Amino acid sequence: MTDNRMSGLALIAGSAGLILTLSLHPSGPISPAQVEQMVRKLIAVHSIGLFSLPFLFLGALGLSRTLAAPNRLGVVALVFYGFAITAMLCGVVADGLVTPSILRQIVAGGPSAGDGWRTIMRYNGYLDMSFVQVGMVASAVAIAMWSLAILRGTVLGRGVGVYGLILGVLAVAAVFSGFMGAEHAMSMVILGQVSWFIVIGGLLWRTEIA
Repeated sequence: MTDNRMSGLALIAGSAGLILTLSLHPSGPISPAQVEQMVRKLIAVHSIGLFSLPFLFLGALGLSRTLAAPNRLGVVALVFYGFAITAMLCGVVADGLVTPSILRQIVAGGPSAGDGWRTIMRYNGYLDMSFVQVGMVASAVAIAMWSLAILRGTVLGRGVGVYGLILGVLAVAAVFSGFMGAEHAMSMVILGQVSWFIVIGGLLWRTEIA
């Protein structure tokens, strides 16, 4: 199997993992009796997300190698995406591993837990959202850089390059405009980025460059 095919497969597998994480992520109010079930689901779902991140980076590395050129746009994109992966890793850990521990402490403390643990819970939520936003902006910049490299080269189709540029600009605008405060809007941006990686993965799979 060529390097391009392995990179394409890694991008598709990592993207599928993120889609699973988003679709299975629990949300909404729960009773104390439901906390343990929520905790197990949070850990399981975010474990899928954690497992997906290395595959995404491996695929991104292969994409940058495919787009290698003197302008170094592919390398710049890879650096920004490495930054994004780090931020996403921190967000996944905060929401998938730290949150379950806090929930257990709140339940164990009962009414006497007071507002202390709930304050920590809110703080952890803000921290998680901040990491997610940093990850989305860095990913958007990376996608825009890769898209520029695609448009300036001849290896991949120009259509996906135009799509990536538009997607990158919209994602950055959504975050800095405050529109990303809505959870559904955040999911839409992430799904848009994931769809770009799936398309790129398919193109890499089909390319004949070794």
